[in-house]
Amino acid sequence: MEHQIQINKSAIYQTFGDPEKADTILFALHGYGQLSKFFIRKFQAMPKNYFIVAPEGFHRFYLNGTDGRVGASWMTKEKRIDDIKDYVLFLNKLWSELDQTYSFKKRVLLGFSQGGATAARWLSMGNLKADKFILWAGVFPPDMQENWDETFQHSSNIFVVGEEDPYFTPEKIKEHITFFKTKMPNFSTFTFKGPHNIDKDTLLKICT
Repeated sequence: MEHQIQINKSAIYQTFGDPEKADTILFALHGYGQLSKFFIRKFQAMPKNYFIVAPEGFHRFYLNGTDGRVGASWMTKEKRIDDIKDYVLFLNKLWSELDQTYSFKKRVLLGFSQGGATAARWLSMGNLKADKFILWAGVFPPDMQENWDETFQHSSNIFVVGEEDPYFTPEKIKEHITFFKTKMPNFSTFTFKGPHNIDKDTLLKICT
């Protein structure tokens, strides 16, 4: 028989920039197998009025075998609902503390790859009211597609993907663009020449 208990857990997040001088906060949620301390480096070219926050998924693991490089993920299919609740609680608490301490005029939420679904669910279930939502090389959660307008009608939304992304064939990119145009028309789409990564020039173009 399976049981559950509630525990206190330490969660990690990285920051870049000066929150006292910034007027915009950007939450950057990493993809599968990444660590926040490396992922946040992709945002160091952002203007000084941006304060970058990169939370890290709870599930850390060795990327190859039982030693070497470590990555993290937000969830798996095992105990999926529990993991979603846990990371929403984590992100809610993180935003509450930052919001009480600093004053930001604009809130941007970016989810990369697996972090895209995490970001979308947080926006739907959590306490963050984003001015801009960026789904970067990620799949919009199928379970949210029917009620998407309740969550995303008040934000500027964009789907971004690289034309050389190995996880998105040209046909799949076309399918996603068609999906957003027909099913979620308040999402704009943007493609760039590059792989499965955060492209600096594209990031600056859509954020500034």
